[in-house]
Amino acid sequence: MIRPWRVVWTRSNCEQLVYDQLVTKGFDLFLPTAEAWSRRGRSRVHGRVPLFRGYLFLRHAVDKASYLEVCKARGLVRLLGQRWDQLEAVPDSEIDAIQKLVRSELPVFPYPFLREGQRVRITDGPLADVEGILVRTNPKKGLVVVSVELLRRSVAVQLDCTLMEAA
Repeated sequence: MIRPWRVVWTRSNCEQLVYDQLVTKGFDLFLPTAEAWSRRGRSRVHGRVPLFRGYLFLRHAVDKASYLEVCKARGLVRLLGQRWDQLEAVPDSEIDAIQKLVRSELPVFPYPFLREGQRVRITDGPLADVEGILVRTNPKKGLVVVSVELLRRSVAVQLDCTLMEAA
């Protein structure tokens, strides 16, 4: 029987801590990471960072005993789902794709999950903190529209989608 992938939600920056604890207990886990620069205090450090901050993936037959064992891990918030017997699952195809990307040794980096029509906030650069509607996305740029409701007029700007987050 193929067991589904479950999602483990961790405290901020505790992905590796939770991973290490559960692997030593025999759980099958996947923590996708990539090479990146990160800030530690006032210095920048090059190392591996999680692709999905705050999350890792668990593939294990989850009964009440194993659920409780997972929940004992320091740094764990919870497994995603309603109860121990109603946990959310991630399709194998999505995990397989992420595993291939990580193994490929190509540059991989987190990317915001944005949908057309969604309200977004620009996070960096000269337009930081500007909010608008994401009208169109393509692999390089997104078209963000900022409107003045009273005038019923809008302006648009093309930006790199990595500079946006959901508002």
